[in-house]
Amino acid sequence: MLNQTISVDDPMAPDIVGMLESHLIDMRATSPPECVHALDVNALKAPNILFFSMRQEGHLLGVVALKELSAVHAEIKSMRTSAAARRKGVASALLSHLINISKKRGYRTVSLETGTQAFFAPAHELYRKFGFTECGPFADYQLDPHSIFMQKHL
Repeated sequence: MLNQTISVDDPMAPDIVGMLESHLIDMRATSPPECVHALDVNALKAPNILFFSMRQEGHLLGVVALKELSAVHAEIKSMRTSAAARRKGVASALLSHLINISKKRGYRTVSLETGTQAFFAPAHELYRKFGFTECGPFADYQLDPHSIFMQKHL
């Protein structure tokens, strides 16, 4: 894929809203309601969240957000790629970008929560490939059989 750019973006952009709505639909279809921790568009506009998109010639390929939990700890939120961009390196590029941004911002740990269902297996594989390991709940999360918690020390 040529001319790919990753940049800070507005989660309220129409194409991003559509992608995030699809993300929430999938999360609600695979996890019990009380176990869906995906953020909606308004929550992604919080001041402690950096929101990124990856585009190719203006076409949205994927999104991801980085939520600051403290001066040394951040959380990955809302990682999503378009159906057409899956298995083409978009998620790897977004995750690599987020790790680099995290290092530049001085975070020592990047954490995430994801589901345990088979639907999430590609995400588990991706995070492990980047050196994330399972850990216990962090921030406000509670131990939950529908969640896997992972972290990477930078």
